[in-house]
Parts: sequence; structure tokens; C-alpha cells
Amino acid sequence: MSADCKDLPRFLDGQLSAEAQCGFRQHLGGCERCEARFRETLQLELLAHRALPSLAPPMAPPSASRERKRWWPRRGQVGSGFRVLVACFAMLLISPSASHWNGDDLAWLVKDGPRTLEARVTYRAVDARHQPYVPDRGGGWERPAVPSLPLHELSRMEARGDLHGIATAYLLHGAPRQALAFLKRLPPSVDRDCDLALLSLEQARQDGPLDTRHAHLEEALELLSEVLRVAPRHPQALWNRALTLAELGLTLQAADSFGEVAKLGEPGWSEEAADRERALRESTLSRGRAWKDAFAATRDLLTDASAPLPVAAVRDHPGILRLAFYDAVRAAPRRQDVLRLLPLARALDERYGGSVLQTWLARVAERDFTRRGSFARRYAQLVLGTLSPSGEVMEELRRSGEDDLYLGALVLAGFARQPVDSAALVRLARASEDPWMRVLGELELARADQREGRWWNAEQRLVEALDSCQKQGLVYRCLGLEQALTDLYLELHRPAEAFQHAWNGWSRAQEAREWRYEQVFLQELADVARYQHSFTSARAYLEESLVRMPEDCAQRTHVHSNVALLEWQRFRPEAARESLERALECERPLGMTGARVLSELARFQPRPHDGHWLRRALADLRQSDVSPGREALLLVFEGQFALEQSRDTGQALLWRGVSMAEHLPDSVDARKALAFGYSALLSEAGRAGAWNEALSLMARELRVEPVPTSCLLAVSLQHERTLVLARGPDGELKGAYSTGRREPLRDVASGLVPQELLKELTGCEHVDVLTRPPVHGLTGLLPDTLAWSYRVGRGGRPTPVQDGGSRHLVVTEVASPPALRLPKLGALTAPRVPDPWRVELRGGEATLSRVSREMADASEIELHTHGLFSASMSDASMVVLAPDADGDYALTADMVRQTRLKHAPLVLLATCGAARTAPFPHESYSLPVAFISAGASAVLAASVEIPDSAGAFFEKVRERIRAGTRPSVALRDARALWLREHPDDARWLSHVLLFE
Repeated sequence: MSADCKDLPRFLDGQLSAEAQCGFRQHLGGCERCEARFRETLQLELLAHRALPSLAPPMAPPSASRERKRWWPRRGQVGSGFRVLVACFAMLLISPSASHWNGDDLAWLVKDGPRTLEARVTYRAVDARHQPYVPDRGGGWERPAVPSLPLHELSRMEARGDLHGIATAYLLHGAPRQALAFLKRLPPSVDRDCDLALLSLEQARQDGPLDTRHAHLEEALELLSEVLRVAPRHPQALWNRALTLAELGLTLQAADSFGEVAKLGEPGWSEEAADRERALRESTLSRGRAWKDAFAATRDLLTDASAPLPVAAVRDHPGILRLAFYDAVRAAPRRQDVLRLLPLARALDERYGGSVLQTWLARVAERDFTRRGSFARRYAQLVLGTLSPSGEVMEELRRSGEDDLYLGALVLAGFARQPVDSAALVRLARASEDPWMRVLGELELARADQREGRWWNAEQRLVEALDSCQKQGLVYRCLGLEQALTDLYLELHRPAEAFQHAWNGWSRAQEAREWRYEQVFLQELADVARYQHSFTSARAYLEESLVRMPEDCAQRTHVHSNVALLEWQRFRPEAARESLERALECERPLGMTGARVLSELARFQPRPHDGHWLRRALADLRQSDVSPGREALLLVFEGQFALEQSRDTGQALLWRGVSMAEHLPDSVDARKALAFGYSALLSEAGRAGAWNEALSLMARELRVEPVPTSCLLAVSLQHERTLVLARGPDGELKGAYSTGRREPLRDVASGLVPQELLKELTGCEHVDVLTRPPVHGLTGLLPDTLAWSYRVGRGGRPTPVQDGGSRHLVVTEVASPPALRLPKLGALTAPRVPDPWRVELRGGEATLSRVSREMADASEIELHTHGLFSASMSDASMVVLAPDADGDYALTADMVRQTRLKHAPLVLLATCGAARTAPFPHESYSLPVAFISAGASAVLAASVEIPDSAGAFFEKVRERIRAGTRPSVALRDARALWLREHPDDARWLSHVLLFE
């Protein structure tokens, strides 16, 4: 919900508090009405400055060191008569001479000395001459104060229509909001988009939550990638892309981008770009070389009894050195070979604290090496990869009595995807009295829980182990736990939580100089971005991981198969095929991602070898223990591929996978199998024109009982395929099927329903809409003139608990956490008629725990508060409430789903973007769906920002529903009436949706 437009005069007069000013600046960037009034005020001020220069002070936009000066004189200095004078003289001041502008007179904008922005603007007069950039390092050299903007020069630009110049002036003078307002008035162009990306980059560099900074960087990267797709040699876009990539830590790609600028031969710019390229490349590769040298030294300890001990490397690479130390001690065949490692044990103990490694080494040295020696040599073969950790060798080590060797072999077997005796691994790890080994034991217990489907146990165990690990400073082992948590959350398709651990792991790996884990987390971040449909970021992470280790064949296979999936999801089948063929060059199994791409590309010019590579990928995936949910998903991929060769074979495999998945409601893989399987089956029914079969399939998948016999719309998308079914008032089922989709579905579903099927719905009092991801929850599917709602199937309508009471819960004027710096929302208008059911929670009373408790017993729920989307906290929009004692304030979809709403309430979410749906391919995931799942009968929510006045609109809808009107009819009629009275609200009103 946004700040109130009526605050604009007070904002311009400087009468708002600092917090309120911040909130209104955010509002100004998204409110067209306020932007227009802001521009008019600016023009009046420019005119006033020329007419009354002694009264109108020069404008000084905000800089990093001071607050922005007032736009108008203080009250009492000039008074309200100043505005009257402006209004009186405005027309007189507009004359032909006022529009005269000398194009060479830009000395005020292009100053000598260092440039104020590290990034490049596209305004030619500013960018044409290179100026060095000197970063502000806080102390020592201080950047000169940003001068005030000369308003008479801005007025000349305004007169000649040079909006780009005005936007650039504001940008260079530290006023990004004003710059954005003028950039948005420019027609679309690569230059405009490049400058918009610059603004996103600068926003990301401001202090703020991690997810907010990351979202701005992704936005900048997306804009710049599109600019370079159209204009590959655009110098400013290449430069700013390099800065954005460097901000994300993708330094080798940033170096490549600066290298492209260097090749352009621009005076000054090319030299600076070349210097930046060298610095980025060398700092990154030198870190990689140092790690690889340390790793190579550890391998020498296994093969050369006289190899020097890498004691000096312990300072920079304690993790990889400790890991190698364990293997070197285990692989030592003689007592003297063990004892010579004592200096390394001592250095590691000093680095980590304590004496656990020296104690263990002394204990090993006391073993009988006439027996242990042969087992140690076998262990060395396992580490070097010349022997597989399976079969006889594992049994031999188990019986050897050398528990440390068997423990190490069990760990190696786990990494090699071989069967592991989990109980033995945990027992030996705990008995070792070594905190490093105990972490491995907890990790194995979590993996066992995960394999058995007890993901909640795995999650708790990993979180507790990570906390303990961090307290003990075992950074390398902590990185393994961060990776395990990331993988768990990705398996559960919870990318918001996965992002937090992937980013933490990525940052800590860089700090610890752990090159291998940097690679791991680059790929984890790519997976998170792909799950969130941030395809440009996903590709950037993948390509960075590839350029860091181009010689690694497994790496190339992984990266190119994942890029193939990204290209497929972006509706680029030819590019997907090209990447897949590059993945096959190493002749390694393609994994789950490659199997999926092969099954999809079967519809687009399949290659003769596709069947072979799919079978090999599936066989490799089934090699180790496969959960039932994962097997169901593999069957669906196999069936989707076979469908293009044999309809009967393909459908049989699809039904096997679907039937297996229907018995596994808690498995995310099973839910994906259901979604992908039903997509293929529905498309096949649509291709055959079997409308009744298609409707039955959709009703079965969505668990809708009974299926409406009239006034029904059903929509299913499978990538390029669209199936639409409609029943009008007469009950006749008609359909349309097409294969012409050529781009991803965005945030609006308009145009999906053919006109001939829309006509079928004419005359319906209400339309039930059945949809599947990615359509469910999008606006524009049907026109506002129809009364309709998204039907959320749960196998029956909720039955409210009858206890004789009704409660209308209203949450308003919430005291949101100060750290969020959200503007204060206006007070909710009191109800027009007495409401004996009404119970209000205001201010600090509206805490997360209190609201959750009160919702359970409410028959009507209204939430009038801020709505936010935070990629690190929730995969759908969330509601901001007052913080509890522990600081928790966010009401997320997951929390709502775990609540039991006893009275089947009507829920009104008068919060910004509450209907935003996560881009999941396998389920509809949003706040409204969560409320329906928790027991609500109907939910109204908007998918965009809404003004404070929206509260009154939701109140009118609620009054109609309480009077007995069907919710969809109440929404349609209230919207039509409101639009007649408030025509400027058309933009957000059409985004208010109903879920039943």
C-alpha cells in the first residue's frame, strides 16, 4: 500500500518527517498522478526562479552527506504568496526567447576533475569526454561536494524537450528519483534502458537488505542484457554490465565485459577498461591458482613420502589443508610417515584452536603398522580414485579394526554416490571426539532423513549443526552444511530459503578463499535463480563457474545442460539444442536437468541419438537409491519423450508416473511429476480434440468436486501449447487447442481465451475458472464485466465451525519494523454502519503471533497493511505485521497454510501485491491459495500496489457480500461503481482478484 497523494504539497514544502519523506519518495516513483503534479511543480519553480531569483532558492538534490534543501521557501520567509506569484507570472514568462538554447553551453554539467559516477551515462555530452573515477574511501581524499543544479539551465533543457539531459543532470547530482521520473517519460530505446539499469545498480549499492540489493542487481543485469542483445557493442551497456557483474562477484565475466569496452578504442575509457580488466582477472585467477597449488601439495602427501609439508599454506587455506591432513594420516603406511606430519598437525591446531589433530596423530602412530600398513595403502588408492569405495574393499576396511580408515572410506563412498552404512558412519564420527567429524555425522543423519522423506527432521538437524559449526569456527565444514541446506530447500522447491544459504555460502567461500566451494555455490545460485525465473542471473552464475574451470569436463556438462534448460524456458528451442549438444561433448550422463530438456525437445526436431542419451541419463539417475517421488518424475520424463514416438507407450509411462505420484502428497518431486504428467496428458487430449477427457483430467488433477455443469472456464498451458475449455449457460462444452506460443507468460493472462470461447460465457451470472500453473492467479484472464473467480480445488467446500459467534477481524495502522522504513499508512475510514462483530488490532498490538491467533477464530478477516515481496523470506508476497519479541514480523504463505481457520472466513487482503504468485511450474503458490488451503471460503487480493483508498473499496465489497451477494458479483459491481466515481483508479482495480 502506498503513501497518500495528498502528502505531495507537504513533501515539497519539507514539512514531512525524515521517515515520511523516505516513504513518499518511494511512492513518487510509482504514482503517475504524483509524478505529473511533481513535473508541473518543477516547471513552475523553474519559471519562478527566472521571474524572482532573489526569492527562489537554488535546488540542491540530496547527496550522501546532506539532506535535500526545500523545494519552496520556509513558511514565514516568503509565504503562500510566493505560489500565487508563480501562478500569476507563469504564462507571462513563456516566450520564444525562453526556449532558446545553446547546445554548446554545458559547462555546468560537464565539470573538470574526477567523475562523480563509476558507471557511464548515455547522454553524449557527458560521456563523450573521459574523466577518471576516484572512489570515496571514507577518509583521506574527500569527493568534492555536489553543486546545486542551476535551474535556469534546466529550464532551457525543458524548453527544448531535452528530457534525457534533465534526467542525466539529476542523476549526476544525486537525485535518482527525479532522474527516474524523467527517464520514464522518454520513448523506449537502448540508451534509456541502459540508464535505467544504471539507476538499479546505484540502488543496489545503497545500504539495505540483501534480497533488495540482489533484486536491483538482477534488474540491472536483465536490462543490460537486453540492450546488448539489440546493440552488442553498446559501450555504456558493456561498461555498466561489467560493474553489475563485479557487484555480484562474477569477476571473470566482469573482466570480459571490460575487455569488450577496451577493444572499442574510446579515448580514456578503453585505457581504464583495460586496467580494470587486468585487475579483476588477476585478483580472481591468482586466488584460484593459490588454492590449486595448495590442493596439489596435499595430493603429493599421498604419493611422495618426501614431499614438503605445506605448513605455510595453512594460513590461507586451512579448510582444504585439514581435509588433506586426515587423508594423509590415514594413507601413511609407516609410523614414521605419520610422525613426519606432526608440524602440519601443530599448525592446523594453532589455526583452529585446541590440540585435537595432534592427539589423533599420536594415537594413530601407536597402531601396529605391520597390519595397518596394507590397509593404509588401500585407503590411498580410494582417495586417488584408482579404487572404488564399494564391495570387497569396504568390507575389508570394516573388518580391519582401523576405525579411522573405515570412517574415511564411508565418507568417500558417500561422495561417490555408493551405498553407505549410515549407522556406522554416525557411530564412528561421534566416537572420534573430533568436532570436524561430528559435523560429518550430523550431515549423514540429515541425508538419511532426507532419503526417507523426513525432510523436517533433516532441516532441523542441518540448521542446528550449522549453528554449532559456526560457533566452533569450522568454516570448511560449515560450507558443506550451507550446501546441504541449499540442496534441501531446492529439493523442497523453496528457493527463497535456498537463496539465503547459497548466498551465505558464496560469500563465505570467497572470504575463506575456498575455490572449490566458490564453484559449488555459483551453481547453487544458478539453480535458485532458475527456480525464481531470473534467467539472466542464472545464466551469469553458470557461465562464471564455467570460465573459472573450463578444463573440467563434468563442469562443462553440468553448465551446458543447465543453460539448455534456461534457453528452453525462455522459448528458444534452437539455443537449447545447441547448448545440449555442447553438454554431450564430454560424453557424460546429463543428469536430471538434461533428461528434462531431452524429453521437452522431443517435440522440436529430435536427433537420432536423443533416445540413447535419455536412457543413459535415466539409468545413471536410478543407479543409487531413488525415492518414489523421484522415480515418478523420471517416469514422466520418459513418457513425455516416448509420446512423440508412440502415443500408447508414452501415455502408459505418463500414467504410471502420475499414479505413483498421487500417493505421495508430501514429495515435491511427486508434485512435479503430477504437474508435468498432467500437462502432457492434457495437451494430448487437446491435440485429439477430446474436450470432455481434458476437463476430466483437469478436475482430477485439481481435485475439483463436483465439476460445474455450466459457466465454466478451464485453461492449461504446456510451454508452447495452450488448451482452453469453456461451458456457457447452456452447459455445452467447447474447446480450443493451439501450439503457437513463442514467449513465456508474463504477469498478465489477457489474450489466452479466444474470442469465440469468451462469447460462450456471455450471460453467465458467475464463471468458475479452473487453471493450472503458470496461469493461476494472473490478472486479465476474463474481462472485468464478467463475475468470475479462481476456483481452488480441495475436494469439497470448507465447513465452518458453528459456535454461535461471529468475529470480524480488522488489522490496521500496523507498527511495522522501523528497519523496513515503510511509510505510515493512512487511518482506515470508520465503518458507515455499526458493526458489532468488528475487532480491531492496531499499531504494536498487531503482532505476527497475535494476528495468527485471532485469525483462527474469525469469520471475516481484513488486513490493511503493507505487503512486500522478499526473495530471501518468502517465495510469494507476504504481509508485514508488528514484530514479535523475537523480531519476526512477516506473515508468509507457509505460515498461513499451517493455520486452521475454523469459520471458513471471507478474507480481504488490502495489501500491495498480496495476490502475487510464485513462478512455480508444479503448484499454485500464493497468499490467497494459502488462505483457501487453511480454510477460507473466499479471498480478495490485488497483484499490484494499491493506494490507501483501496481500503474503502474492499469495505464496499465486504458490505455487499455480507448482505448476501455472491462474492464475484459483489466484486464486479463494486468495481464498476468505483470506477465511475474514481476513474483514475482503473490501473489497480483491474488487478483485484477473487479466489474461492
